Amino acid sequence: MALLSVIRRWHYRDHLSIREIAKRTGLSRNTVRKYLRSDTVEPQFKVPERPSKLDPFVDRLTVWLRREMGRSRKQKRTIKQLHADLVSLGFDGSYGRVAAFARAWRDDYRRQQQMSGKGTFVPLSFAPGEAFQFDWSEDWAIIDGVRTKLQVAHFKLSYSRAFFVRAYLLQTHEMLFDAHNHAFRVLGGVPRRGIYDNMRTAVDKVGRGKDRTVNARFLTMVSHYLFEAEFCNPAAGWEKGQVEKNVQDARHRLWQPVPQTETLDALNSWLEDRCKALWQDIPHGIEPGSVADAWAEEVASLMPMGRPFDGFVEYGKRVSPTCLVHLERNRYSVPASFANRPVSVRLYPDRFLVVAEGQLLCEHQRIIERSHDGPGRTVYDWRHYLAVVQRKPGALRNGAPFLARLIHQKCPEGLAGVA
Repeated sequence: MALLSVIRRWHYRDHLSIREIAKRTGLSRNTVRKYLRSDTVEPQFKVPERPSKLDPFVDRLTVWLRREMGRSRKQKRTIKQLHADLVSLGFDGSYGRVAAFARAWRDDYRRQQQMSGKGTFVPLSFAPGEAFQFDWSEDWAIIDGVRTKLQVAHFKLSYSRAFFVRAYLLQTHEMLFDAHNHAFRVLGGVPRRGIYDNMRTAVDKVGRGKDRTVNARFLTMVSHYLFEAEFCNPAAGWEKGQVEKNVQDARHRLWQPVPQTETLDALNSWLEDRCKALWQDIPHGIEPGSVADAWAEEVASLMPMGRPFDGFVEYGKRVSPTCLVHLERNRYSVPASFANRPVSVRLYPDRFLVVAEGQLLCEHQRIIERSHDGPGRTVYDWRHYLAVVQRKPGALRNGAPFLARLIHQKCPEGLAGVA
């Protein structure tokens, strides 16, 4: 800066020639001429390129980043995972260096794809006990040795950012209601408002603006817990951005590596304990302390939960002549006195009740088969057929209910000797 100032004074004020200035400064005449011809008052010096520990791995990291951009959001690896992979290949640099390279690469990629500048958003702020956000996701776990696709319910308190996760085999009404029961139990109460997308288990029809035709059974649950349900605009996931981010974070905190348990109940117990442990470890970011500290403050502002919502879904069924009711490709026995008669089935996530004439006829554990390749299963309670055996004692010899004896088994259609 000082040298350029001297050159400009000598030439424009003292009228020295370029040759004389070059002689005095030791610079070439072309360099002096370049400084004088430009309008630059301050010289710009090129920063020399310095070697980086990442240089030998740039090509490999670029290939990985390009591959991740082509994957779905759920399958993308984080920069921490990419850094760990580079370390396994011999890279001994910092995570920050890899993250800086990845940010610069992604910005350049988005500019090339004309992806940048899609939207501008306003940060949101919530009072304690004001709202929670809900969303579904799909993840995988190994249950009893089988890799199983799961429908995962996510809840997040908007103030404290305390979150809860519970897994199911289906994304249906009874699963949704059960998830709310467990979430409000774990979170310590009910906020005044719930924020949802336009999921089919809650919204029957999306109208203009905020106009929604809400499912009647969902409204019953909302009325039971006394909170207000609010639905986002279509394709506006940022309106519940906290839980959207929680889905992404949970995928790396809970589902990678893939958890392994004996039963779905055991998996959900582990998920509940793991969520509470993470509250202690994750800083809130805005409020002082951890998520657990903010949650302890927010609990006092939540409405009391009261009794859990009886979240069954009811279907009308007709009992077959073989005293069976069909449900989800499986068959379950019903007392013989109700054969060929209409009954109601009250469906819960893990069981269902058969009801008729204001009385409970029987209860069965629910079977949910993810694969539709097989013929389905038949579940018997041999006691349901005692009235038939009194009239047809020969059915004891080959009667399937008495051979099965309360054991679930696969069997073909058409059961001889029980009708």
